[in-house]
Amino acid sequence: MKSKILLLAGLLFGATAAMAQNPYIALEGAMEGADGIAISMPRTVLAVDLTVERTVTLCGPYARYAQKYLGVRAPLTDKTTWSVVGARIALSGDDLYDAGEPAAPQQRVLQHASSDEEFARVQPDKMSMVVPSLEDAARAAAEQVFALRRHRLELITGDAGENVFGEGLNAALSEIERLEQSYLELFLGKQTVLVETHRYLVYPEAGKNQYVFCRFSPAAGLLPDSDLSGDMVLLQIEPAGETSCSIEAGPKESSVVKCRVAAPAVCTVIAAGREYARAVLPVFEFGRTVQVALPRRK
Repeated sequence: MKSKILLLAGLLFGATAAMAQNPYIALEGAMEGADGIAISMPRTVLAVDLTVERTVTLCGPYARYAQKYLGVRAPLTDKTTWSVVGARIALSGDDLYDAGEPAAPQQRVLQHASSDEEFARVQPDKMSMVVPSLEDAARAAAEQVFALRRHRLELITGDAGENVFGEGLNAALSEIERLEQSYLELFLGKQTVLVETHRYLVYPEAGKNQYVFCRFSPAAGLLPDSDLSGDMVLLQIEPAGETSCSIEAGPKESSVVKCRVAAPAVCTVIAAGREYARAVLPVFEFGRTVQVALPRRK
């Protein structure tokens, strides 16, 4: 009797090792081995990574004079907007389809800035005790922009002198660029873009094809699924093929083990009516249970 239990345990171990490399099949139910009874209940957990982009637009203090002195339009109010830029679907905790870790947040500033939250402190030259009006300050800043551009052209064409070349020329051009952007920000403002990836775990249920795992608002970003102020972000699961098993035991097989065969399913992430990700993954909840014959001892 003991030898039969050891033989069964060895066969089960070999079958388990083979199935561990196949995400479409797993042992199911109670099994008795040399170490006792083990219970297995295959379950699929889907990891959905949703990537959003937050754009913060800060209005420059001279924005109302941008068209008058520079001939360009500038945003006149501060604004924060969100957008969905990508998504990814994978199995959570599987070696072959592992979701890995979500991407780290990334931030970039679209215009030159000494700080992401405030403008450069560019002050007009103090030649008197009179405090200039906002429009006079804007006019002076615009004049500085055009003066810097003239100096840049003189350096590039050689009109500034013959002694500015090599690394000195590059350093001078870089400093002019920095100063010009500091003045331009006072008119045009600045934009800061933050890209974040959030992970959501979805637990599929048999017969349920759609899951609202969060909501999204262009004004507030990602919201809980219970917040009705945002649009639904859906994970849609549709079985995509047969769950046939080539190693399913015939009616005459006596040594069998119960296994769960996952169904290949098309998993799609949809936000605001637009598809952002699609993947075919094994889902046990849409599969079926079969009897698999254990290998015979030679």
